[in-house]
Amino acid sequence: MTDFNLADLERIVAARAAADPDQSWTAKLVAAGMQRAAKKLGEEAVETVIAATAQGRDELVAETADLLYHLMVVLRIADIPLGDIMAELERRTSQSGLAEKAGRRAE
Repeated sequence: MTDFNLADLERIVAARAAADPDQSWTAKLVAAGMQRAAKKLGEEAVETVIAATAQGRDELVAETADLLYHLMVVLRIADIPLGDIMAELERRTSQSGLAEKAGRRAE
C-alpha cells in the first residue's frame, strides 16, 4: 500500500503544468488546450476498457494510472479542483446509486 493519493497527483500536475512545455509532458499537454487533453483522456479511457476486458491485471493497473493522470490534467485545464469532484461523490453517497440515477433523470 502507498500513501500516494489523488491530491498528491493534483499537486504534481499543477506544478508541472506551470513548467516549460519543452521540459514537461504535462505542460505541453496543458499548453495544447482542452481539446487535445480531452482527446488523450478519451484514448486512455478506451485503453483502460480494453485492458479490463482483454488484458491482464498489470495492463489494467498501468492504463488506469494513465487514465487518472489525464483526468487530472483535464480538470486542471478546466480549473476544477479535485475537492469539487470529491464533494460531488460525497453528496451522491448520501443515497443509493439507484436513487441518485433516478434523481438525475428528473432534472
